[in-house]
Amino acid sequence: MAKRFARRKLAKGRKITQPSQAFEHLQLLLQDYEHEVFSVLFLDSQHRVIRFEELFRGTIDAASVYPREVLKAALAYNAAAVILVHNHPSGDPEPSDADRRITERLKEALGLMDIRVIDHVVVGSEGCASFAEQGLLSM
Repeated sequence: MAKRFARRKLAKGRKITQPSQAFEHLQLLLQDYEHEVFSVLFLDSQHRVIRFEELFRGTIDAASVYPREVLKAALAYNAAAVILVHNHPSGDPEPSDADRRITERLKEALGLMDIRVIDHVVVGSEGCASFAEQGLLSM
């Protein structure tokens, strides 16, 4: 029931003015997985939610993320911006080097089509870590 509520809070048309508004809902949706899940919150030009979609599933400590598929989905939804989201089954939301590298690759790929990466949120049972809040998006 809590997950249904969280999905409703990330439903189409909801405006997200700050990524931290979505943390609680994202944590509810992703913290209990025993494997990594990479999802994307697709937003319009006013940062209203178009769709929240799980794109990739991985193992206990990694998920393969393909920039081409993320770009394809963003174009299909006509997204102007995205918030990248994935979980760390270990519970520790601290971004890894691999997280930083894939974020940079996604920023480059999406940027070619003028789609902004607003944030990359890492979810763990211990909380959420935001690339934007940590200053990691301007790498």
